[in-house]
Amino acid sequence: MINQNLHKQAVALDRVKHRDLKLDTTRHDLSTVSKLNAFFVAGTEFTDACKDYPVVWVDAGAGDAGQKQVAPIAVFGLRAEQNLCIEADGWRVRYVPAMLRLYPFALARVAANEMVVCIDEAWSGFGTTGQALFDATGAPTEFTSNVQKQLESFETEVERTRLAGALLVEKNLLRDMRFDATLPDGSKLVVDGFLTIDEEKLAALSEADVLMFNRNGLMGLIHAHQISLGNMARLVQWHVERHGTEAATNSPAA
Repeated sequence: MINQNLHKQAVALDRVKHRDLKLDTTRHDLSTVSKLNAFFVAGTEFTDACKDYPVVWVDAGAGDAGQKQVAPIAVFGLRAEQNLCIEADGWRVRYVPAMLRLYPFALARVAANEMVVCIDEAWSGFGTTGQALFDATGAPTEFTSNVQKQLESFETEVERTRLAGALLVEKNLLRDMRFDATLPDGSKLVVDGFLTIDEEKLAALSEADVLMFNRNGLMGLIHAHQISLGNMARLVQWHVERHGTEAATNSPAA
């Protein structure tokens, strides 16, 4: 899964081109993520992510058949290019989304049933020292093979998350969300552009749908999302600490 806001120069990992390339695994350059104000999280991440971030949905365009698609994200900031969850040279939260932990690697689909491992050649940690990606024979090292397994496992979760989102859309359970806060000086901070669960429509679900949601785990995701919204207040606090009462009116976080 390639994210254009993260993977600036994504290319397929090639045993010839990248034969001697190495990765400095000790490098922790957060400049790549310092301007990400939100990022994708898979359904399996909700339980952990909801403790640190607001977890909401956003419009993800249309699918191959023209159907509406949505994607869940963890919110890092209250305006464009603002990541309040990074301070100095580290994350100030416990949980970091899986795709960011797997960076600078990603999977890209090149055919209906074929995906390839990609790297972000713009990542400053690539060079001639560190962890080798290929051995002397040109075969992937154990490190690279393990990364590929993690990527493939995560891609499975991404697909499950897409299906969960499709069910929320089918049942018409999402509505536009607007968050308003009053800053210490009395000015208003408004954040929109998100989708949240429509409580009334959730309560009106049939018993059969509620049973299905409980069995497939979707109700657990909904509850984690609802719990996570309390983290919006902490983002407001961090915004004020960093920017004072500088207004962020009508600043979508996605």
